[in-house]
Amino acid sequence: MRTTYRMRPGRFLGIPAVGLILLGVAAVLWGVGVPDAVVAVFVVLGGLVVLAGMWVLARPPVLLKLGSDDVQVRGLRTAWTDITEVGRIGTTQGEAVVLRTKKQEHSVLIPVHWLAPAQLDKLEAELRERLNQANGYTIWDGTAAEPADPAE
Repeated sequence: MRTTYRMRPGRFLGIPAVGLILLGVAAVLWGVGVPDAVVAVFVVLGGLVVLAGMWVLARPPVLLKLGSDDVQVRGLRTAWTDITEVGRIGTTQGEAVVLRTKKQEHSVLIPVHWLAPAQLDKLEAELRERLNQANGYTIWDGTAAEPADPAE
């Protein structure tokens, strides 16, 4: 089963805002008396940018996909068996979820501010659960296991 996490839609509010600015410029140009062809270009361009911005707000770009065998972050695919640890780290761009791999220099960063706040806890829990499944770990329930062969 694949789980998909998308970027926070609020990151893309500037796109429809630019379209609305272009429509405002078209209105001002029309009011000043600029030829209709120029006004039409601004209206069409502004309308297209607003529509594209609304599309991106409704369906933001995919940030990461979690599969049973691998995790894909912004197009970079890493097998679960290559990941050793999931945690948080401070970067120059803010806090990030880090997927540490067997090779230190190949760690994968997922910026926290790119995700919706409600998705962060769910993502971290799912990352740890899938990492445990890939490595055959189970969550310790606080009890001691029965010894199969007691020491003498």
